[in-house]
Amino acid sequence: MSLKKKPSVLVCVTGQYDCDRLINAGFEMAVDKGYELHVLCVHTPISNASFLSDEIEYLYQTSKTLGADMTIAFNTDAPSTAADFAKKINAKDIVTGIPDNKPFGFVDTLHELLPKSNITMVTKNGEHLTHNLCDIRALA
Repeated sequence: MSLKKKPSVLVCVTGQYDCDRLINAGFEMAVDKGYELHVLCVHTPISNASFLSDEIEYLYQTSKTLGADMTIAFNTDAPSTAADFAKKINAKDIVTGIPDNKPFGFVDTLHELLPKSNITMVTKNGEHLTHNLCDIRALA
């Protein structure tokens, strides 16, 4: 019996309702490839997370409906946390959004930590961009 985990798609979300588009994109990718689907939300540590509860619950229910688990981690180093989780679940593909505040910082760092993983970014209008450091930096 093999101890190697089945390949998976990891969807990285923030605590925002519109991240459901990322979960849906990850679901389509997982179905197409026959992979498992996992959703991860990494948030900076805060003293009161109750203001996130409605959004997180919505994303959790979206994930659950599509057969995925959702993990929430509180850490100041989101790329390293996501990379560690991706390794744990044998993620071959990663789906993210495109950050508004620091263009491609999270994605660039994640790509450096996981150079063999395919990273797909999904725009607000649903367009899929495959992460390539040179091409993506040119868009910034």
